[in-house]
Amino acid sequence: MKWKIFLSISFLMLFVFINQNFAVKGEAMGSSINNIVVKDTFGKDVNLSSYKGKVLLIVNVASKCGYTPQYEGLENLYKKFNSKGFEILAFPCNDFGGQEPGTNEEIRNFCSTNYSVTFPLFDKIKVLGDKRSELYSVLINNESTEKGDVKWNFEKFLIDKEGNIVARFRSKVKPESDELVQAIEKELSK
Repeated sequence: MKWKIFLSISFLMLFVFINQNFAVKGEAMGSSINNIVVKDTFGKDVNLSSYKGKVLLIVNVASKCGYTPQYEGLENLYKKFNSKGFEILAFPCNDFGGQEPGTNEEIRNFCSTNYSVTFPLFDKIKVLGDKRSELYSVLINNESTEKGDVKWNFEKFLIDKEGNIVARFRSKVKPESDELVQAIEKELSK
């Protein structure tokens, strides 16, 4: 009888331990970007936890896309909300129609010259396939927004002050749309 009780308690403890570990790992990978390290356009590591306390808009961008003029709207958003704790993190991507063929230096020059971009640009990344960046693996597989692959350039993910993904906006949603501006204002007010 004692062995049955011992085995039952042991299995119960093992079950609780496994479930707790999976739940913690699921939370870390499912909704937060805080432990992810990316590279800026100069090759320097940037831990996204350094943005904790700020509201973020993460966007995959391209220089030769029909949505490229959204850089102007993104810069306007950045100027409007940056002093209130808002950052835009732009990740150049060549996954869609080869629309971002440039080097990091060429991309920086293009953004500066054509759109006077002052928000941070990062190293060119993959958002699709087996070589998808860790950041985009988390962004497209979180518990808070629609799951699934990024469909095109200039898809936007809104991140709260704690590093959690709270909203996803497809490419057609313009940066200065009421929908996106209201979502940013809501997160900034928290």
